[in-house]
Amino acid sequence: MDPFWAVTCALLVPGVILASWIDYAQRRVPNWLNVALILLGFAVQGYFHGIAGLGIGALGLLVGFGVLIVPWAMHGMGAGDVKLMAAIGVWFGPWMVFVSFAVGVVLGGIIAAVMIVSTGRLQTACANLGVLMVKVQSRDTAFGEFGSAKSFANNGSQLLPYGVPLTIGSLIVLAGQVSNWWAL
Repeated sequence: MDPFWAVTCALLVPGVILASWIDYAQRRVPNWLNVALILLGFAVQGYFHGIAGLGIGALGLLVGFGVLIVPWAMHGMGAGDVKLMAAIGVWFGPWMVFVSFAVGVVLGGIIAAVMIVSTGRLQTACANLGVLMVKVQSRDTAFGEFGSAKSFANNGSQLLPYGVPLTIGSLIVLAGQVSNWWAL
């Protein structure tokens, strides 16, 4: 195994699993953990890849941040999830973090559907979807509190801690990278 990916597995994997667990238990990802993962990622990138690695890490951070900043700005998720994806981006670089995000989104949809069906909240979920359709029709409502994740939590909806599917997606992509299932 490439030494960079061995260190990534040794340091990032426990970090994102911890972030995912905290997000599941407390519905938040702490800043101290995200900052630690970002700083460690830059240190490891710099050690193994020099200035080029720092550039790849910076681009990965921007992509990881960028893919989730709009849903956060629309009050659809917490800032900790955005920062977690940015931290993963430092380690993975821009393309791999984008693929991790895509896998995490698909998994998040599957997990949300299972949660909705298993808890008998299909009617509530359909009503929430209607609210979201109204929310995105105008810029004023799209980025306002109307139809926010918090408002859905207040109406009895069960919120998905998005750090969980993002972590699972990232671990799948990392496993593919280190086992040479694909070359990202």
